[in-house]
Amino acid sequence: MSISIFEQSMYQLIVETSTNLPADVRRAISAAREAEDRATRAGLSLSTIAQNIEMAESNVSPICQDTGMPTFVVHTPIGANQIVMKREIKNAIARATKEGKLRTNSVDSLTGSNTGDNLGPGTPVIHFEQWERDEVDVRLILKGGGCENKNIQYSLPCEVEGLGKAGRDLDGIRKCVLHAVYQAQGQGCSAGFIGVGIGGDRTTGYELAKQQLFRTVDDVNPIPELARLEEYILDKSNQLGIGTMGFGGNVTLLGCKVGVNNRLPASFFVSVAYNCWAYRRQGVLLDGSTHEIKSWIYEGGSSVSMTEQDNAATDEAAAAAEASKPKEIVLQMPLSEEDVRGLKVGDVVILNGEMHTGRDALHKYLMDHDAPIDLNGGVIYHCGPVMLKDDEGWHVKGAGPTTSIREEPYQGDIMKKFGLRAVIGKGGMGPKTLAALQEHGGVYLNAVGGAAQYYAECIKQVNGVDFMEFGIPEAMWHLQVEGFAAIVTMDSNGNSLHADVDKDSKAKLSQFKDPVFV
Repeated sequence: MSISIFEQSMYQLIVETSTNLPADVRRAISAAREAEDRATRAGLSLSTIAQNIEMAESNVSPICQDTGMPTFVVHTPIGANQIVMKREIKNAIARATKEGKLRTNSVDSLTGSNTGDNLGPGTPVIHFEQWERDEVDVRLILKGGGCENKNIQYSLPCEVEGLGKAGRDLDGIRKCVLHAVYQAQGQGCSAGFIGVGIGGDRTTGYELAKQQLFRTVDDVNPIPELARLEEYILDKSNQLGIGTMGFGGNVTLLGCKVGVNNRLPASFFVSVAYNCWAYRRQGVLLDGSTHEIKSWIYEGGSSVSMTEQDNAATDEAAAAAEASKPKEIVLQMPLSEEDVRGLKVGDVVILNGEMHTGRDALHKYLMDHDAPIDLNGGVIYHCGPVMLKDDEGWHVKGAGPTTSIREEPYQGDIMKKFGLRAVIGKGGMGPKTLAALQEHGGVYLNAVGGAAQYYAECIKQVNGVDFMEFGIPEAMWHLQVEGFAAIVTMDSNGNSLHADVDKDSKAKLSQFKDPVFV
């Protein structure tokens, strides 16, 4: 069966959005690199992010393994057949998934079963609107679950942690948005972007917030009060010290966009859509008759190289950064208790050997069942990879970390039950896991969120897989790795970088308690 031009254009849009960050996002990340000391944890992470962006474009593979909930906004001429367009968008989604450009992300909410093609009730999200133009405008955003989980909605008036009473005014909105940035910490893969929706009802408020993410990073809000608010939030958020991946640093937020709708007199919602640094949104303008791509909405990413900053650096500065890098500790898996008790927060660890992926379904299962393999001394990687299979077997197409805090109810018990010595993820974990690390002799390693290509290159072989019935992202993959780098952020001495950054940023947040906008 032949593929229509519209379906092929949608496929091209999906691939471009998943694999190539647009130029405005790249420029924001480059500016963040300029603002950070390269030898710090934040600086090293931004260098990894820049490398990953280039690798994804070169490999035409997902920037981040979590390709999110595909959300399309389609403007069509009057009379366009939206039923056919919807069907062909779904066909393009299924094709892109089969070819490894999207991860299998659509899961039955009642059974947990993965559809395997990113199709199902509510997936993908497609919004149609008519307009009085001949062209078709299609925009797509891929917003992953880690940052989606850090979305937040406030109902004014309310009491905001660290900032006090937030009233039904611009200053109350300011407090809510600042708190939204604070509460995300590193779990949303900072440095990030936020869209803010003021007003509407609970549903349209979130829709408005997400719509703001389709704006360009460098545009200026046409409403003067909101332009001032966007500038203020960007400035003050970067004084909180949360930094890239929540490691501490000078850059926590890369962009803030605010929109406003009317509301009911009894309701005053402030809705915040958080987006990670892997700000994957793109759009195409199609010929209204042929549906061929006339132009891309956002400037192509290839026009801004993420290595320009490195090339521009002086030899002296580069040498100084290299000399002040943290010492790298190379370990062979499985690990011993002696290996991990010798590690401390801030150490950079290079792992070689076999590690095992594990997410929500696996952790729940292991609480009441035996493991399929011996995990004594093992390392669990919180990761849902993008995988493709051919005649030679399975291949990893993307393998960055997922947010670890979801496993907090299970992790400490599972480590002690099976003798695990290390956990790799992003965003850190809580007091229960920290206590288990101290008691049992374990360590938490923070990988760079979103760096799917960077970590995929470290995976040399897929040794096997268990629990495929959970779906590809939730299955337990046994991976042979070389040179897998991560930073110790929770150690066996009871130290947690995440707890320290949270405490410090909360103290800094409180300095913005006094009214600013009246």
